[in-house]
Amino acid sequence: MEIVDLLPDASDRIHQAAALLVEGFREHHPQAWPTLDSALTEVQDSLSDSRISRVAIAPAGFVLGWIGGIPSYGGHVWELHPLVVHPAYQSQGIGRALVADLEQQVSQRGGLTLWVGTDDENAQTSLSGVSLYPNPLEKLAQIQNLHRHPYAFYQKCGFTLIGAMPDANGRGKPDLFLAKSIETYL
Repeated sequence: MEIVDLLPDASDRIHQAAALLVEGFREHHPQAWPTLDSALTEVQDSLSDSRISRVAIAPAGFVLGWIGGIPSYGGHVWELHPLVVHPAYQSQGIGRALVADLEQQVSQRGGLTLWVGTDDENAQTSLSGVSLYPNPLEKLAQIQNLHRHPYAFYQKCGFTLIGAMPDANGRGKPDLFLAKSIETYL
């Protein structure tokens, strides 16, 4: 596997990344990118000069996964958005490799923190279906992963839960926020 920049003239890879978004989010977040057109817009947006867009390429040449990075706070903080790995190739280290690569890319651009938001719209954690008020941080400290919510993957990649936005996707459907400090790569 090789991880490379997703370039604006790589139309085949762009379409593969878009198709991965639709397929990869269909089960748990079907409204995220319900159509190929909506996913293509997301991929095209990731190709701006200020952003990072990287793909994992199989030896046979097809896209195994895609990750993006969006700068904020003057480039000190970057949002990991999005990350998707072809369902047939998940749990093989591709997602971790993409995250590690993004960390290097962010570090080379002077980034200090990488963060990610990950929704719980389908009762995948103990925070779903309940009111997080009056003390969201207390409930966050007691979170349980009930059905393979991605926050556990991000924790394995060194991210820490830093907060939650209650009811972000409707009553009882929070968005979880994780972040990590970026090491300096020389």
